[in-house]
Amino acid sequence: MTVTDVWTIGRSGVYDTVVSSTKPETSESVFLAEALRAEAAAITRIADRLNNGENAAANAAVDLLAECAGHVVVAGMGKSGLVGAKISATFCSLGQPSNVLHPAEAVHGDLGRVRRGDVVILLSYSGETEEVVNLAAILKADGVKRLGISAHDDSTLARLCDVHLSLGDVTEACPLNLAPTASTTAMLALGDALALAVSRRRNFQEDDFHKHHPGGLLGAGLRTITEILRFRVGENLAVVRDDVTVRQACVEARSAAKNHRRAGAIILVDASGCLSGIFTDGDLRRLVVDDADAMSRPVQDVMTARPQHLTVDDLVRDAVRLVRERRVDEIPVLDRDGKPVGLVDVQDLIAMKVVSE
Repeated sequence: MTVTDVWTIGRSGVYDTVVSSTKPETSESVFLAEALRAEAAAITRIADRLNNGENAAANAAVDLLAECAGHVVVAGMGKSGLVGAKISATFCSLGQPSNVLHPAEAVHGDLGRVRRGDVVILLSYSGETEEVVNLAAILKADGVKRLGISAHDDSTLARLCDVHLSLGDVTEACPLNLAPTASTTAMLALGDALALAVSRRRNFQEDDFHKHHPGGLLGAGLRTITEILRFRVGENLAVVRDDVTVRQACVEARSAAKNHRRAGAIILVDASGCLSGIFTDGDLRRLVVDDADAMSRPVQDVMTARPQHLTVDDLVRDAVRLVRERRVDEIPVLDRDGKPVGLVDVQDLIAMKVVSE
């Protein structure tokens, strides 16, 4: 018998076969694909049940969590405890204070982590894990709200909770149907979905997300573009009328830089002060090589008209998108009237590590 034989038997519900030492007939990649399908199937079955109307408990769970005035505390033993740590982290990421409570440690002093205004999510696939069940009973006696997640609504854990969500029968991705795999994946997915539903109920927005992710690439991408501007009009960046010569435009740009590093482009405007074009250092090099009289030409004849730009309402991630999709190195930033306020240089994005060289 091969590993493939055991897999087929395991999924049909018979687990008393013996795995031989013969080499599997299927490749590792096929085995990996089957394992992933088994885990995906566990999540799909839960989603299908919700789509088919089994949503009363789900709505009650979201209501319970959305009304939480304190912390969402997550507790589980073993693999469920590890899953609980990720679920707790998701709640924190979406603005809901959360922490993890070890069920065994709870009865040795850690119950002080839980307050009356908290909601405790209790995780146990069997619904019979002794430490989790004992904790649920203690919390019930203390009047703390409880949300249980286990396989079935008739588990001991379910009976001890205010609201219970069932995962249903799950066949593990393990060929022997022993190692917690598909069941923990389903539990994690359901916990994350609850956190997302609560954030949606509370109208959690990008600005709120930014407040909780000030560091890293996520936080950097959600900063407004004006926060990171190094070249600013009126400080170290010239705004030049597009009816002057190339030479005069270069002189004005150098004058505006003063003792600061000069920007790698000149922003050009029309008579009303609105952006009309951009003239980069690269444009200048190409121009003077091909045209001996280039410096005397009107800059509007050689500028890039109607260039790609950002507004003061755009985010750093919008600048990153332009750099990657349009291959631009300098991006003008405009106010709501279309007038330039600054210039984003690709080197600034590289320094922030949101763009690679």
